[in-house]
Amino acid sequence: MGTVIRSAKESDFEDVRRIMGQVQEMHVEWRPDIYRRNEDFFTKVIFDEMCSGGKFFVADMDGAVVGAMGIDHRHIETPAHVTRDVVFIDSMAVDEGFRGQGIGHLFFEKVRELKEEKHADGIELQVNARNKAAYEMYSHYGFTEKSINMELL
Repeated sequence: MGTVIRSAKESDFEDVRRIMGQVQEMHVEWRPDIYRRNEDFFTKVIFDEMCSGGKFFVADMDGAVVGAMGIDHRHIETPAHVTRDVVFIDSMAVDEGFRGQGIGHLFFEKVRELKEEKHADGIELQVNARNKAAYEMYSHYGFTEKSINMELL
């Protein structure tokens, strides 16, 4: 059967929560000055909100949830910008035991389908500056830098 990307359903919550917790833990390790450990940071209410409107997907490998992705549709229209519609990848996480097996690429293919369905102009995302593995995967897939966030502490 293999791995398929499908819309998330209510019964996926605990698996998604576990996977999102793995990503949160990476963020805490990289930036404890910004992120904190909190087992309840990803609640059922948040999950339900993300699932509404068909904007949250899971990677299902033979019945097991091994990844999660949330998207948003953004309309950009300001006096300073060209009017655009983009599919924004709000979150993407793959279970640590399944990373490097092409699941991220399956998510990207799903986003490309959604982009075409919505006639969007592009796909965008943000990546933590310390997440070198994700940055490399995004670059390999064809993403390029659009802007760089900087901070002064």
